Amino acid sequence: MNSPIKAVGLVRYVDQRLLLVRSQDQVAFYLPGGTIEPGETEQHALHREVAEELGVFLREPEFLARYRTDAVGRGDGVQVDLACYTGAVDGEPVASAEIAELGWFTRAEYAEHRVTAPAIVELFADLESGL
Repeated sequence: MNSPIKAVGLVRYVDQRLLLVRSQDQVAFYLPGGTIEPGETEQHALHREVAEELGVFLREPEFLARYRTDAVGRGDGVQVDLACYTGAVDGEPVASAEIAELGWFTRAEYAEHRVTAPAIVELFADLESGL
């Protein structure tokens, strides 16, 4: 079995709505963030990805949870190891770089999408349980 894709994501959960993005080449919405580049720490990758995707600066990221699930759109057997962090941002997030759409979704709204990311489904359940 191949090593999982190492990734980080920013969790912004406000009034039971989770900030999610969809890149131009993907169908599923996922957390703002992305793949950790060689030599990067999780937090460095998160700062870089948040600035690129949302056009904002991330302050004081704190580790929240880790999910290892199937990776959407990467083929059978490919998994993602997603480290989730919370943190405040300076400014209002906007879709930047490769991001086609940005939105705030409830768990029910996300579940209505044709394609969902297993890690996000698990995260929603954990957030609603008080994570």
